[in-house]
Amino acid sequence: MTPIYCALLHHPVKDRAGETVTTAVTTLDVHDIARSAHTYGVSGYYVVTPIEAQHLLVRRILEHWDSGAGRKRMPERQEALSVCQPLATLEDAVVAVEQAEGRAPQLWATAARPSVGRSLTAFREARETLGNTGEPILILFGTGHGLTDQVLADADVLLAPIHGTGEYNHLSVRSAAAIVLDRLLAPDPESAR
Repeated sequence: MTPIYCALLHHPVKDRAGETVTTAVTTLDVHDIARSAHTYGVSGYYVVTPIEAQHLLVRRILEHWDSGAGRKRMPERQEALSVCQPLATLEDAVVAVEQAEGRAPQLWATAARPSVGRSLTAFREARETLGNTGEPILILFGTGHGLTDQVLADADVLLAPIHGTGEYNHLSVRSAAAIVLDRLLAPDPESAR
């Protein structure tokens, strides 16, 4: 099976005005995306931020569930959070995957809006590609108002946006990550719309 990794980027991402910014780590994103990643067999989940104080926050969350009071109360959470690691840059995440797998990963980016001038890959097609690639895959999720144009341009694959039933299309990143992982990795191929 193709090794799958995911990274939650807090930098470089866009703000409401389209400027490149660094967003704050939230405990729910660390916790919930790790649970989704582990549920779907993701090999590693990287929380990417250049801010060392945010790395400390991530490590405190991980310690709470690994050896703190959380471990006593809900020991199964430690297993899910074992896939999570804070890193400073996207490049660090690429290197981490390369060290683990022996080759650089393909970068698969996600976005809530279509990217101009870029062909989009439907989930069904992406799911089929997973079985045929010999390379590890690093799925990129963006916080704030999404990944920067440069990150999207550098991606090997740009997944089609998730659409609901109405005009509103602004899922939380943890919800979007769960849907993306389900559509790509669930055992039931009917879920890969």
